[in-house]
Amino acid sequence: MTRRRRNAILRSPLASGALLLASLCAFVALCVVQHAPMADALVYRAEGAAVLNGTDLYGFTVTEWRLPATYPPFAALLFVPTAWLPLSALKAAFVLGNTALLALLVHLSARLTGTHRLPTPTLLTATALALWLEPVFQTVLFGQINLALACLVLWDLTRPPGAPGKGIALGIATGVKLTPAVFIAYLLLTRRVREGVTALAAFSTTVTIGALALPAASADFWTRRLYETERVGKAWIVDNQSLQGLVARALGDPSPGLAWAVPATATAFLGLWLARRAGEDRWGVPLTALTALLVCPISWSHHWVWCVPLLALLWTEGHHRYAALVATAFTTRTLWLIPHEGTRDLQLPWWQQPLTSAYALLTFALFALVTVSGPAPTSVGVFGKSRAAPTAHGTHRAPRAPRAPQAPHRTSETPLSH
Repeated sequence: MTRRRRNAILRSPLASGALLLASLCAFVALCVVQHAPMADALVYRAEGAAVLNGTDLYGFTVTEWRLPATYPPFAALLFVPTAWLPLSALKAAFVLGNTALLALLVHLSARLTGTHRLPTPTLLTATALALWLEPVFQTVLFGQINLALACLVLWDLTRPPGAPGKGIALGIATGVKLTPAVFIAYLLLTRRVREGVTALAAFSTTVTIGALALPAASADFWTRRLYETERVGKAWIVDNQSLQGLVARALGDPSPGLAWAVPATATAFLGLWLARRAGEDRWGVPLTALTALLVCPISWSHHWVWCVPLLALLWTEGHHRYAALVATAFTTRTLWLIPHEGTRDLQLPWWQQPLTSAYALLTFALFALVTVSGPAPTSVGVFGKSRAAPTAHGTHRAPRAPRAPQAPHRTSETPLSH
């Protein structure tokens, strides 16, 4: 086959569509062979049923893993339609819906880089390949909502400045799951006060709606359940790719305490400082997301779907080798190759530690590179390339001219992943 013909096939919507269909069919076949229970979807279904039946929202557990509800009451209201569907239809809806959301996330990731319209073959091919990134794969496998939340946040943050209602989608995402609140801090730190206040108002509205519809559950969640981190799962298992998981496994201590809290605080300051330094530049968004994933007590591997926009940024800026390294880290599934049954996660030899905390270590490496690269990662070049940098809204600015030296200036998951 000639190179010209091969390129023509790659640019064909029919061929790329067939690739996506084949990728999705392979995924479904694997789920059938493994008897994947889509346990998180079952938790959402039980939450919706609890709302409809007026039963205790935070008192039930479902599946053989005894999984509870961990999201705010507002989320349970959104899950009500899942209780109306037969189980088979619900699972199909989650697989197809998450595949569509993945395509949307690819599109929004391209918009973050300044590419406002991806060719259809590129979009379909990228979606077919991204399905096999471990965080994305696990999200679809468990019937999770990570892709939906990432799309809400990224859609909102890549809208033009001053767009009507900008911040509302971010506030709603925060109302469903609290961790997107770090993006509100990012908006305020980068002096986009109007957008940040709008997001806070939208979040407050979700809390109010939850309180009006489910007053008892709201009181229970905000005064008690929110602080019961053990409900979410064991922080030391390999599923947890946050800094706390890394520290717990490295020390062999299920409750590392200050050994985790102190570096987590420092990491939060560093990550948000880097995001603030990037400002409205497109690197501010993934830096904020990665900061949240690192410092959150528990960040299951499927939370790291933000690897999709990270890969898009690295690739479009010409850092193909680093993009390949990141793609390899998020595809090889090294955390699952290490024996981790029972409490073996706390008894790992030193050489296995990097394999069980690949996402956290990769993020620290990225932070280090961004820290030494200069005040604007995309204009100075995260990996040493100097180039004009498109902003998140597609406009370009020239690299800054050198200046004289100045004084330095002085944010439900379920435990099932096995």
